[in-house]
Amino acid sequence: MENIYLLMIVALAVLAVADLVVGVSNDAVNFLNSAIGSKAISFKSIMIIASIGIFIGAVFSSGMMEVARKGIFVPGEFYFEEIMIVFMAVMITDILLLDFFNTLGLPTSTTVSIVFELLGAAVVMALIKIGANDAETWLDLGKYINTAKATEIILGILLSVVIAFTVGAVVQWLSRLVFTFHYEKKVKNFGAFFGGFALTAIGYFIFMKGLKGTPYYEDFKGVIEGSQLYFVGGSFIFWTLFSYLFMKIFKKSILVFVIGVGTFGLALAFSGNDLVNFIGVPMAAFHSYEAWSASGEAASTFSMEVLSEKVPAEPFLLFIAGGVMVLTLWFSKKARSVAETEIGLSRQGEGHEKFQPNMLSRVVVKGTSRIAQGLTYILPNRTTKKINTRFEKPTVELPKHRTYELPAFDMIRASINLVTAGVLISIATSMKLPLSTTYVTFMVAMGTSLADRAWGRESAVYRVAGVLNVIGGWFFTAFSAFVAAGTMAYLIFLGKGVAIAILLMLAVLLLVRNYLSYKKKSTAIMDETGLKKTESNTVQGIIQESADNIAKVVHRSNKIYSDMLRGLAKQDTSKLKKSKKGVKKLNNEIDELRDNIFYFIKDLDEKSVRGSNFYIIILGYLQDVAQSLEYISKASYKHVNNNHKALRFNQIKDLQEIDQSLQELFVDIEHIFENREIEKIKVVLDKKQELFEYVSQKVEKQIARTRTEESSPKNTTLYFSLLLETKDLVTALMNLMEEYYISYKKA
Repeated sequence: MENIYLLMIVALAVLAVADLVVGVSNDAVNFLNSAIGSKAISFKSIMIIASIGIFIGAVFSSGMMEVARKGIFVPGEFYFEEIMIVFMAVMITDILLLDFFNTLGLPTSTTVSIVFELLGAAVVMALIKIGANDAETWLDLGKYINTAKATEIILGILLSVVIAFTVGAVVQWLSRLVFTFHYEKKVKNFGAFFGGFALTAIGYFIFMKGLKGTPYYEDFKGVIEGSQLYFVGGSFIFWTLFSYLFMKIFKKSILVFVIGVGTFGLALAFSGNDLVNFIGVPMAAFHSYEAWSASGEAASTFSMEVLSEKVPAEPFLLFIAGGVMVLTLWFSKKARSVAETEIGLSRQGEGHEKFQPNMLSRVVVKGTSRIAQGLTYILPNRTTKKINTRFEKPTVELPKHRTYELPAFDMIRASINLVTAGVLISIATSMKLPLSTTYVTFMVAMGTSLADRAWGRESAVYRVAGVLNVIGGWFFTAFSAFVAAGTMAYLIFLGKGVAIAILLMLAVLLLVRNYLSYKKKSTAIMDETGLKKTESNTVQGIIQESADNIAKVVHRSNKIYSDMLRGLAKQDTSKLKKSKKGVKKLNNEIDELRDNIFYFIKDLDEKSVRGSNFYIIILGYLQDVAQSLEYISKASYKHVNNNHKALRFNQIKDLQEIDQSLQELFVDIEHIFENREIEKIKVVLDKKQELFEYVSQKVEKQIARTRTEESSPKNTTLYFSLLLETKDLVTALMNLMEEYYISYKKA
């Protein structure tokens, strides 16, 4: 029987490595975003700085490990056999949950995950014990769970959302009042004081307060305690002088150095605070196994009171954990996709919005807009105007093909994000509270975005929807972590070794499936058939670049239309559903091009303004094509999904003949635009009437069939809809080609 627990320890060690990988992929967003978004430092330098911070933080993080051992449950109330079930359930659940969120590209909280997983598994195991004991009822649950500490942790996590958002917004608003968006000159004058304050805050809270969470604090306790004021004062003088000399000697803004040190400090704080989430449980399991092995008692009778005692740090294990975290940071692509979500929601400029607005986001935006309007009536006009001048944004002239070089936000905001988040996390670490670094950094970033007026009327409803989606995901994390870990614990209790083996295999299969799904999604993003925004600012250039988009739309339309008819003929809902997804993706890409029209027109040369008219008309026809495909795919899917009668053989045959004619048309059009054989457009246009007459013949045939032999109203409705919408599709294509041909001749 001892072998099964040894195997469980080995399994937990492997799970710890996997958890480190998926955990860092999720949490890299916390310390990379400010530096990446501001583009203050090169990406390679950011990674090196963050790697050093992570590694040092990991080695000094052992003080936090007590949370996994006794922070949630009362270890003395459980036996070794039971505690191992709890730990195994927690680790399997944690990996699957975090990987799920990483695959979606959404930041979630590793702290919330581990806390609620421990709580869920411990509660279920406690209820099993209570059920087996006639002298106890479910009211005795408090005897097994450390309710005071668990409540403190949960409240701390929830409060961190409000506190981080509020503090971030207030600090950023005050900083912007002082520095404005035209901060370069003011940084030269006041940058030394700002640098002194920011670097002192980072140094004190991260290196001194954060030190309280480590086992090495006792060595410095006598020196530190009682002299904090001298330390802060001395640090401020030193860093202020350093900031002044840095700007004078290197001729660079001190904000660059603040962002570098802030990234290091936040990475260190993250590692010191969050490492418990990844390896705290396996380390607690290892110490439990050591104590049980030495006792000689049965696993079902050995009390885990030993977990209540302080355990010395395992420097070697912390060293390995730090190494794994650093490697994950460098090689995980999922980490970057999660980072894109927060940067997108906090960026200063406009652009494609990842989230769609919902009723709640609209209510929030309208409500806050009214409050803001109310404040303008309270404040004197002079004060309002003066405040507004502090928030006037500079106009940056940059060629369209280099707009990707623009930072998502400036260095002032990046500095505030890092300093504020680092201070809040370090305070929690010093109090040994596993504060959620995800919650803190995300909400600080959202608070500073709001204060910076990044959420304007054009984007507010989308950004608020995004924030609400992410926060909703956090609550979903808590609920699903509790339920899933509890379910896992119950299954392992029932099935013992067999259940563990099955659950581990299932976990591996799901991880592989998620990896393949993410890889497929990434490949789709880089797909060469995707539509591209025009980067040219001349009429000739616009016409040439539009040809590529037309060729791609025609190619995809050909495939969608043919697949849809095959799915309809075979009553294959999965194929029809896939066609619907293809149309939706095409529609979204065309909408994105239309959303870019404002910036496209702004960037045109004075002599090329007429090119905008051509571009807008072409996009309109492309959208007509997509809308016709959308109607056809939706009608077909609805018909088959509702289990209506299949189309008759003659109807299918007619549609296949139309498909054959359309395929030839699509291939000809694609070939013309790919090879720029524009003169051949006239040949295709001459076939327009022939195609219309062909479709009209099919309509007349169906009318005759309906009068004599057709018995299904649904079939008749669908068939006529397909024919008429196909006619609209051909009309849109022909109009598009005619417009292109005329504009090409004029250019």
